[in-house]
Amino acid sequence: MSVDRSSEHRSWLERITQAFVHEPRNREELLEVLQDAHENHLLDRQALSIVEGAIQVADLQARDIMVPRSQMVTIRADQTPREFLPMIIEAAHSRYPVIGEGPDDVLGILLAKDLVPMMLQHPDQPFDLRSILRPVTFVPESKRLNVLLKEFRSTRNHMALVIDEYGGVAGLVTIEDVLEQIVGDIEDEHDVEEDSYIKPLPSGDFIVKAQTPLDSFNEFFESEFPENTFDNVGALVVDAFGHLPKRNEVTEIGGYRFRILTADSQNIHLLRLTPMES
Repeated sequence: MSVDRSSEHRSWLERITQAFVHEPRNREELLEVLQDAHENHLLDRQALSIVEGAIQVADLQARDIMVPRSQMVTIRADQTPREFLPMIIEAAHSRYPVIGEGPDDVLGILLAKDLVPMMLQHPDQPFDLRSILRPVTFVPESKRLNVLLKEFRSTRNHMALVIDEYGGVAGLVTIEDVLEQIVGDIEDEHDVEEDSYIKPLPSGDFIVKAQTPLDSFNEFFESEFPENTFDNVGALVVDAFGHLPKRNEVTEIGGYRFRILTADSQNIHLLRLTPMES
């Protein structure tokens, strides 16, 4: 006797369509349907996270994810390569705002890759940083991330300066920042090796995984944080904030400054630790 197994081989699209027999009336109900689909094994955890991120990104604005002005790495137009190259090497970013007379006078964006050809082709000539700058894009703090992502894609820009209501620079945002709200953390220069928790930086700072066991942290830094109270560094930092912090929020605990490098709506993942002078 043959068995019709066609229903067992429905495509993912057919299966998820079935989940919408009762059409959701608002975004909250839509998210509930997606969660039910995950629990019924119609969506895996990663797919659910991406769909949720894509839905929720429309609720976020540039101000919600931007790197604040105080933490921007910028280059002055009058600096020489000898002056700004160490900063570029330490930060290891691919793009840098270049400013003129003040922090609100942004002249353009420097791509690190544009430096090498210029310095190799004209090593004996005066260095003109302005000649290799790319145009700068400005967006308001209220710019919706879904709209910003569409503009990034259409213009092929990867960075925008965020301006406040008075026209001053409030921070910057990159296409990677937006994409991370959808797909989660994207590996970059801050990444720590899989089998380690702490990565020293040339500057004297450290990149620390939030799940670093507190006893391992104490042993590494010869610190004395209460291991019986907190299981890992992330729990210690969240307790200090009193809320789940967002990217680039900073707190100081026991002689150390912790800055959130990556986080999502449920957990923090990566921290930058700066030992403070006693």
